[in-house]
Amino acid sequence: MLSRDSDQVVCRSGHEFAERPTAFIWEGERLQIDELVARWRTPYGKRFLVRIGDNRIFTLIFFESSASWQVEQGDKPLFIEQNNLQRFPVDE
Repeated sequence: MLSRDSDQVVCRSGHEFAERPTAFIWEGERLQIDELVARWRTPYGKRFLVRIGDNRIFTLIFFESSASWQVEQGDKPLFIEQNNLQRFPVDE
C-alpha cells in the first residue's frame, strides 16, 4: 500500500531538513515512530525504515526536489545499498 502527501510526516530537523521522522499519518491515523531502524540516501532524497508500536515496518521516502513524502508499508523485501545504510539503536 502506498500513500503520498507532503504533510503526512512529522520530523525533526537540525542542520538539514527531514533529519529524523517522529510520526506519520497512515490510513487517517497518526502513528508514532518507536524505532528508526535504518536511513539512507538515494539520488532522489532520503529514505527511512521505521518501526511503530505494533511492530509494523514502514518505509518513509522524502523526495528533496519536490519536498514531498511517500509512505510504504514495509511488507515487501527491501533492497538497500550497504554502503549508504546507517543503523540506529532504539534509544537514540
